[in-house]
Amino acid sequence: MTLTVLFADPGAWPEWERPLRNALAARELDCRQTADLSADPASIDAIIYSNGSPLTDFRPYLRCRAVLNLWAGVEQVVVNPTLTQPLCRMVDPGMTQGIVEYVVGHVMRHHLGIDGHVLRQDGTWRHVEAPPLAGSRPVGMLGLGALGGASAAALRDLGFPVLGWSRSPRLLQGITCHHGTEGLLAVLRAARIVVTLLPLTPSTENLLDARRLALLPRGAVIINPGRGALIDDDALLAALDSGAVGHATLDVFRTEPLPPEHPFWHHPNVTVTPHIAGGTRPETAADVLAENLQRLAQGQPLLHLVETARGY
Repeated sequence: MTLTVLFADPGAWPEWERPLRNALAARELDCRQTADLSADPASIDAIIYSNGSPLTDFRPYLRCRAVLNLWAGVEQVVVNPTLTQPLCRMVDPGMTQGIVEYVVGHVMRHHLGIDGHVLRQDGTWRHVEAPPLAGSRPVGMLGLGALGGASAAALRDLGFPVLGWSRSPRLLQGITCHHGTEGLLAVLRAARIVVTLLPLTPSTENLLDARRLALLPRGAVIINPGRGALIDDDALLAALDSGAVGHATLDVFRTEPLPPEHPFWHHPNVTVTPHIAGGTRPETAADVLAENLQRLAQGQPLLHLVETARGY
């Protein structure tokens, strides 16, 4: 059986064409690919989709049996009322590794107080105490899915006490797992560094609002490589101004690119990075797409299916 697959982001097709063709060839999968959005919808068996795609109406694609998202986040497409086909999010080993490296790098940066040395090379030898060891600095991991779970494990292996939180109960070796409303409050009260790796849904938008930020130990650090709208911007700025939050390292924002006039750019205790933590890398993600296309051809269950009602 030949599958016809529409790559619905023509602008991104040049960087994906070779890795995807190689991944499909390695699986000996008979697959015809096109990035032509004018292709007959009745011929399309699957759609590879990204947030940059101009495709917004899925209704003509009656034959399509799966929409494969190129990104981990699906909040922009899952709410599309024309989408009735099964939707799969991207769970890519390269993306996971990138998130882990970003999280570990910035946790260690704040844990060791590296900014205080790098930004003050002024010839003054300052006698300061050595930083505490990792075991004395609890890290809160909000989100224990593929990305949060891998990041929590890496921090655990470095000796940090990791307090994890998820919507439903989880059991991860060496991680103190919490869930539900009371569990979230317990994590926030204890964590000196908080990492947010949750999907964006109606229940997680503004999860870190003024009331919850006030629970953090004074001077706690927030690292957000998840979704910009997980944090109330105004509440975070107020907490930074008062010293309740010591620093925020932010990789994701409500509006991207972050406008030049946004206060985050100019706040002395905010680090802005330009959405670099969790990029989808074609050289590793192509095989994830190929595996799901193979499953589709063989009538097997698809990987990483999104539960529409939950939004992820």
